[in-house]
Amino acid sequence: MSDPTPHPEVLAYYDAYPEETRLTKGEFQLEFERSKEILTRALPKAPGRILDVGGAAGAYSAWLADRGYEVHLIDVSPRLVEEARQRHRAATKPIASFTVADARRLPQPDSFADAVLVMGPLYHLQERRDRMAALREAHRVAAEGGVAAVAAISRYAPSLDGLAHRHALDPRFVAIRDRGLADGRHVNDTGDATYFTTAYLHTPEGLRSEMTEAGFADVEVLGVEGPGWILPDFEERWANDALRADLLHVARTLEREPSLVGASAHLLGIGRKAAR
Repeated sequence: MSDPTPHPEVLAYYDAYPEETRLTKGEFQLEFERSKEILTRALPKAPGRILDVGGAAGAYSAWLADRGYEVHLIDVSPRLVEEARQRHRAATKPIASFTVADARRLPQPDSFADAVLVMGPLYHLQERRDRMAALREAHRVAAEGGVAAVAAISRYAPSLDGLAHRHALDPRFVAIRDRGLADGRHVNDTGDATYFTTAYLHTPEGLRSEMTEAGFADVEVLGVEGPGWILPDFEERWANDALRADLLHVARTLEREPSLVGASAHLLGIGRKAAR
């Protein structure tokens, strides 16, 4: 394994960026609602134990705890783990534990959880060996028959985001975008946080292949948002009940369409740990 410490610029990004409120704003609301919809279908019924790796400030952990699961949150960012602890300490159905740890080296024992969420760590692991280490750890801590839900950023997300926001007017963005399209490595060396931070961008087949190689069976990769996340009037549509329902319907309808899965900003791979 390479150096188990995360890129310092990634930690610095999350120390400054309000990740704790991201899923309540703009097109990220579509990501949140659709991810919850997919997880509701994929996860075993409560009660059960869930390990939320890369759980940040606990958006998914809190939602799952409220549904009756025993949820253990892990994140590499001390700031976000503390934010999660403070935000949810008085919850009626609290998150069971909060731990600062790296996805590539989890402290939990083998077969710890009925389901494992990896909802962010793969975003920032540019080296394949590191992504595989994180996925193999997820496989190790999953119980036999357990479910894994693994999130990834689509290889094509920066291109589509650039179209929506006219980023091509900035040649620095064009260089970042084209480099990512070539090999999946998103390297923001501009100092402008608008263009995210060090990341890896998956193709749908790339995510499926990595999860399968890590040992997960029956892997299916779904598009989370569909194409609706790039609409310039997204906020207006989301505020309208009928148009919000339409955004969700289109994303749901297209989630398995091979020609359009990568048009989502985020991919969600669902697999299981086969019983021996």
